[in-house]
Amino acid sequence: MKEQFYSYIQTLQDQICTGLEAVDGQSQFREDLWERPEGGGGRTRVIENGAVFEKGGVNISAVHGKLPEAMQKMFNVGEADFFACGLSLVLHPKNPMTPTVHANWRYFEMYDDNGNVIQQWFGGGQDLTPYYLFEEDAVHFHQTCKTACDKHNPDFYPKYKKQCDTYFWNAHRKEARGIGGLFFDYCKANEEMSMQDWFNFVSEVGNSFLQAYVPIVEKRKNIAFTPEQRTWQEIRRGRYVEFNLVHDKGTLFGLKTNGRIESILMSLPPHVQWVYDHHAEAGSEEEKLVNVLENSRDWI
Repeated sequence: MKEQFYSYIQTLQDQICTGLEAVDGQSQFREDLWERPEGGGGRTRVIENGAVFEKGGVNISAVHGKLPEAMQKMFNVGEADFFACGLSLVLHPKNPMTPTVHANWRYFEMYDDNGNVIQQWFGGGQDLTPYYLFEEDAVHFHQTCKTACDKHNPDFYPKYKKQCDTYFWNAHRKEARGIGGLFFDYCKANEEMSMQDWFNFVSEVGNSFLQAYVPIVEKRKNIAFTPEQRTWQEIRRGRYVEFNLVHDKGTLFGLKTNGRIESILMSLPPHVQWVYDHHAEAGSEEEKLVNVLENSRDWI
C-alpha cells in the first residue's frame, strides 16, 4: 500500500503543478529535493511572485525510521518504526477576491519489531479560505467535494464536512479559518472499507482538487481590488498564520519529527498584517465573511 500511495502522490503532484502553472501563466514551480537524516525525504515545489499566485507550495514527502518520543506519547505506544508519506499544498493568490486553498492527502504505517505492519491509516482533505465571500464559489467547492465522496459512501460528505468545520476552528478567535471542505483522519480497514477501498476514496478526493479550485481562480483572478481590500486580505492571512502555528497537527508533526523546516513553513503567506483590535465595518462585505466564519453553514 505504501508503494501504491507514494506512486500516486508523485503523479498527483505533477498534475496539480502543471494545472496551476497554466492558471498562473507567468511563474513556474521551483523544485527542491531533500533528504531527512533519520530516513526518507521529499520533493518540495514552490511558486512565488506569479501573475496569480503570490506564494504557493505543492510538496510530497516520504519519511521513515524510529517513531519520535513526542509521537509515541501521541499514539500511546512504546518504541516503534514508522513510515509516513503525503502530499500537502497551500496556495496564496495575490488578488483578495481569490481564495487561499489548502489540501493534504497522507498515509501512515507503524511496525512491530519484526517489521510487520501493526497500524495503518489514511488521512487528508481540502478546504477553502476566502477573503471575500462569493457564495457560488463556496457551493462549487463543496459540491465538488460531495460528488467525490458520494461515489464511495453517501455518509462521507456530511461526516467529513463537519469534521473539517471542527478541525479548522481557530479556538482563540472563536471563528473558523475558512469555509471548510473535507477533513478525515485515521481511516483504517473495517467491515465496510478495506485499505484498498480507502485508497480509492482518498485518490478520488485528490483527483477532484483541480476541479474544485481552478474554476474559482479563473473566475476571480482578474477582478479589480482596492488597497483597503488588500489590507483586509493581509489581516485575514494573519488568522491563517495563527491557526497553522498554534493548532495545526500537521505543522506540529513535521516539527516534532525533524521535518524540513522550509517545507513545513511554506504554508505561510509572504505578506501579513496584525492590526490591533481590528473589527470589520458593520454591514460591509468584510463583516459578511466574518459572520459566516463565526457560524458554520451547510453549503449544499
